[in-house]
Amino acid sequence: MARPRKFDDARVLDAAMDTFWRNGYEATSTRDLSDRTELGPSSLYNAFGDKRQLYLKSLRKYYETATAEQVAVLQGPGPVKGRVRELLADAIDADLSGADRPGCFAINAAIERASSDPDVRAEVRRTFAAVEEALRETLARGQRSGEIDPTRDAETLARQVLSTYYGLRVLARVQDDRQVLMSIVENLLDGL
Repeated sequence: MARPRKFDDARVLDAAMDTFWRNGYEATSTRDLSDRTELGPSSLYNAFGDKRQLYLKSLRKYYETATAEQVAVLQGPGPVKGRVRELLADAIDADLSGADRPGCFAINAAIERASSDPDVRAEVRRTFAAVEEALRETLARGQRSGEIDPTRDAETLARQVLSTYYGLRVLARVQDDRQVLMSIVENLLDGL
């Protein structure tokens, strides 16, 4: 009797996430997922569920990796404005690199699936909320240290930065000039 094929769940999930991230949910076929993960369709779905379940698991993986990295930048050492600048500049640099420039997986999911799938909406909200909360905490620290205007509401400032952050990620899909994007960042920071 043949032994079942062993595979690395994390590697398979990374490959599936990357496929959904680059192609979107609708444009990703079972064949695409099988090719990228090197698993047959039945093995893939037996291990991870159907395409939708694999997509949701991919969004959770994005939260655990990319979103965690974004939060870590904000919680890192150094001046608050420097950390906010680093978060925004890192996103710009990531979005401008590579030939296909897939952007932010959470934004892609929000645009493509969140309005029609409440589970996708919940995953995207969780991602956005984590970044917003990290921004709020970081900006509040900056207010306490005198680096950020203490008369403004930290939650409102966090939402302003979050809107700029995600707006830049969308704009970077069509704007190739890093200097233009960074001027938006500098203007935002000047207003804090």
